Amino acid sequence: MFYISAIKNTAPAELKTELQKEVYKALDKLQIPYDRVETEEAITMEDCILINEKLKMKMVKTLFLCNRQKTDFYLFITTADKPFNSKELSSKLNISRLSFAPIELFEEILGTKIGAATVFSVMLDVNKNIKLIFDKNVINEEFYGCSDGTTTAN
Repeated sequence: MFYISAIKNTAPAELKTELQKEVYKALDKLQIPYDRVETEEAITMEDCILINEKLKMKMVKTLFLCNRQKTDFYLFITTADKPFNSKELSSKLNISRLSFAPIELFEEILGTKIGAATVFSVMLDVNKNIKLIFDKNVINEEFYGCSDGTTTAN
């Protein structure tokens, strides 16, 4: 059975990555309340269904994309159930072609591993290389659930 802790509203006792440290530092500094759980490693959207139920929230899908030259990077935050259409998004952004960024750039640029892409990754983007793109359906929600930059806390 997939382990999910009780709901917590404080940072983890042990912060595992620089990104995770920055996430909780920012949330506390800005006095933004949050609920979170600790879990076994959750990688796929299917892994998130039980987490969603526990936290009574809607998880989002955060995709790390780039242009053909791998010089422009995008975090696309959309609803978990919405299929990704690269051609449609490329057209809306007037970009000739968007694709998934290579795995080797994922950790280097986002500060996390596959499965833990999060809007918070932009906090580590000191060169301002990442452009954030929010799906309208996400923006219309009161709040949403995302990773803290790890695959074991949401």
